[in-house]
Amino acid sequence: MSSKSFSLYTMRRRIVVLMVLIFFVFAVLFVRLFWVGVINSEKLQNRAEDQWTRSLPIVAQRGEIIDTNGNSLAVSKTTYNLYTRAKEIKDPVETATILSSVLDIKFSSLFEKVCDRGVSEILVSNKVDTQTAVEVYKKQLSGVYLTENSMRYYPNGDLLTQVLGFTTSDGQGQAGIEAYYDDTLKGKNGWLMVQSDLTGVSINGSLNSFVDSVSGNNIELTIDVNLQRVVESICEKIMVEQKAKGVNAILMKSKTGEILAMTSKPSFDLNNIPRDNVALLMDTVKNKNVVDVYEPGSTFKIITMAIALETGVAKLTDIFNCSGSCVVAGEKIKCWKSIGHGHQTLAEGLANSCNCVFTALAQRIGLETFYKYLKQFGYGAKTNIGISGESGGIMMNASSVKTVDLARMGFGQAVAVTALQQIVGVSTAVNGGNLVQPYLIKKITSKNGKVLEENSPLIKRQVISEETSKIINDMLDLTVSKQTGKFTFVTGYAVGGKTGTTQKYVDGVIKNSYISSFVGTYPVNNPEYTLLIAVDEPNAGAYYGSIVASPYAKEIFSSLFEYYNIPPDDPKMLENKPQQLEMPNLVGQTLTKALETLQKLGVAYEIAGDGAKIQSQFPYAGVKIYATDTVQIGLG
Repeated sequence: MSSKSFSLYTMRRRIVVLMVLIFFVFAVLFVRLFWVGVINSEKLQNRAEDQWTRSLPIVAQRGEIIDTNGNSLAVSKTTYNLYTRAKEIKDPVETATILSSVLDIKFSSLFEKVCDRGVSEILVSNKVDTQTAVEVYKKQLSGVYLTENSMRYYPNGDLLTQVLGFTTSDGQGQAGIEAYYDDTLKGKNGWLMVQSDLTGVSINGSLNSFVDSVSGNNIELTIDVNLQRVVESICEKIMVEQKAKGVNAILMKSKTGEILAMTSKPSFDLNNIPRDNVALLMDTVKNKNVVDVYEPGSTFKIITMAIALETGVAKLTDIFNCSGSCVVAGEKIKCWKSIGHGHQTLAEGLANSCNCVFTALAQRIGLETFYKYLKQFGYGAKTNIGISGESGGIMMNASSVKTVDLARMGFGQAVAVTALQQIVGVSTAVNGGNLVQPYLIKKITSKNGKVLEENSPLIKRQVISEETSKIINDMLDLTVSKQTGKFTFVTGYAVGGKTGTTQKYVDGVIKNSYISSFVGTYPVNNPEYTLLIAVDEPNAGAYYGSIVASPYAKEIFSSLFEYYNIPPDDPKMLENKPQQLEMPNLVGQTLTKALETLQKLGVAYEIAGDGAKIQSQFPYAGVKIYATDTVQIGLG
């Protein structure tokens, strides 16, 4: 190859290499430009906006919670956030001095914030009231900004504590309805954006961007705040008079599942949350009506009786005998009445709350059928009422249930329920046999009043027949009437009901503490209302539900009748008010002698313990009682 050809070849190679290199450079630049301009453009644009703009949040107004009558239960008060931007503040000393005086904040703390140029803005206070905000605005301080905020306020303080729940300081739902429906209530925040220079100082006359917040939706409850006040007041009274550890109560419409009142005591003022005592807060914020479980005791006998009648394993003509105890699978099961109830009919067995009768009924029903119906009544599953932490109760695995366990289930032991499950179960037994969906939320509306969601009564299924339900109602009428005389539970009104008393288990060991309860219905022949009260660990000398819970249920029903202006079922009864008596001293007497005394007075009684003589009594000797009251006597 000639030198001329070689030189030409070399030049061509260099040109090709150069062209490839140029192409590669342009390709890299193109890819980089495509990455910057297309793929990563939004991210870079946002970074640029962060460098050249400053934004302040506009907090959305949280939706209200109201009762069924439109009374406010949880509202949002307008407050203001106050920010400072150190780079814009001309005189830090003057600014800190003025803000310290107006906001009642230490000068040293404020001075440190107004001098901190390391951040774009600092939140000085997030709870500035309107009057203070106006005062700050009039000062026209450079580098000081105000944005609208919202603070939660509960007009009724210590009312519906566990139902409503509360929010965090920044307005996020933390417990109760506030937490469960947080997305519904919270709305959508807006913002205010201003342009600034490289040093972070706002540019005068620059374009400001404003996006308004969107208010949250309102929630209307089924709760009637007037009835809620009555129920809570009486539960507080129970706490004091019975020296109780706690009280749960629910008032519900039997046929629709609407919750009219629901409370757990003790509680706290929602405007003064005990955040500094975490243990107390965690215990008292729980809605124990739906979270905690307990053995329902004798109130569960209503369910057992309904199953026995529905399945045909027992008839009204059946006769049962109670000698004070019965033996099941080699184990002795005591009746609460140590001397026994003798021979009694099925209806008398419920009126006497005889454990032996319900032990027999459970065995007749059988485990498979019993469990089938318990699930139909809603036991062992959540009600899905819409409250965080709801429990489904505790039912033993069917394969683990022994004969004696089944016998105890018949009278409300060896099974654990929530108060809500129990009131729903009893309502099913008395409302014609329909399992209803309990609910607290009546409707959800937008800020302008548009209905977004509305709940109405829902029947899940029919569990027992109307005929069986009618028999249960007749029995519950007898249960109350037998002790006190017809329509004297609340004089002139046909109230049905059943008491319950259960010893508590702690870590699997039975303790000398009780849960005393009462479940009542009205009107007894066709119930519209069901009431449940459960008193945890009464410590004033008595523990039977007929003494600890039943008298307070009378007060709630009386208030209910007055509130709804319900006339008496038997007006003539109002003319015969119960006679007031003085409680005699029974201590030291034989059981036979004491019962003769009580029967002459016409007073109902409950017997605790075994023995031949009376060791204790409640009420104590000399206390004024009514002929409709129930007395507890302890044997030893």
